[in-house]
Amino acid sequence: MVLTALVVFLGGTVWTVVYSFTSSRMLPRAEFVGLEQYDRLWSTRRWVISIENLAIYGLCSLVFSLVIGFVLAALLDQKIRYENAFRTILLYPFALSFIVTGLVWQWILDPEFGLQSIIRGLGFENFTFDPLYNPDIAIFGILIAGLWQGTGLIMILMLAGLRGIDGEIWKASRVDGIPAWKTYLFIIVPMMRPVFITALVLITSGIVKLYDLVVAQTGGGPGIATEVPAKYVYDYMFGGQNLGQGFAASTMMLLAVAIVVIPWAMLEFGGKRRG
Repeated sequence: MVLTALVVFLGGTVWTVVYSFTSSRMLPRAEFVGLEQYDRLWSTRRWVISIENLAIYGLCSLVFSLVIGFVLAALLDQKIRYENAFRTILLYPFALSFIVTGLVWQWILDPEFGLQSIIRGLGFENFTFDPLYNPDIAIFGILIAGLWQGTGLIMILMLAGLRGIDGEIWKASRVDGIPAWKTYLFIIVPMMRPVFITALVLITSGIVKLYDLVVAQTGGGPGIATEVPAKYVYDYMFGGQNLGQGFAASTMMLLAVAIVVIPWAMLEFGGKRRG
């Protein structure tokens, strides 16, 4: 495992970063051009839009996944009837591939025979819901599919965390007359910090590598309205035969992850070491 980590992951990462400073096209070549690839990258409108889309998708996905997942878990934690059935139904979308999910939601959001057509058939002739065909809100059509697939997993994690809370805490809060929402907000949620961190890592990794849903639903369209960094990297490395530009884009994605992960790791593990 150590050899695999050093050679495959660390070695591959260093190799990618080094060759991002070269003029590599179809094949890697050690002709260094400094920051030229990065200058081209940040002057490309397609890349800037992909970053904006990822920021919008990422922020909304992070907030809604945690909130919806926790609320669903809190509801299931009430020992309701048919809990196993509800849990299975809510988790089922996670078993599907992103390609299948993307295609299904492409059909559902299609204005010709999807949700808009069905509601108009019920008599609401002015109803309009075609996010994948509107460049201004197309990224939110991708978000709907992402939440539908991934929220179930977050719900299961949160439910496991809630089931690990000592029942005496709930009894004490009831005796003290503390409302349930305050108990959740000020007592339960802080106690579930490790669960929230795990969910945060899973959601963040899914955000950074967002690719399949976009390709299946819109292909990056309309135009470049739903372009994302992972698709930009893939297109330039394999479609545009421009390895240098693809390496530069992937290095920027790595840098973005490092900016988030390294400070968190220092605070998380550094604090434990001092303790």
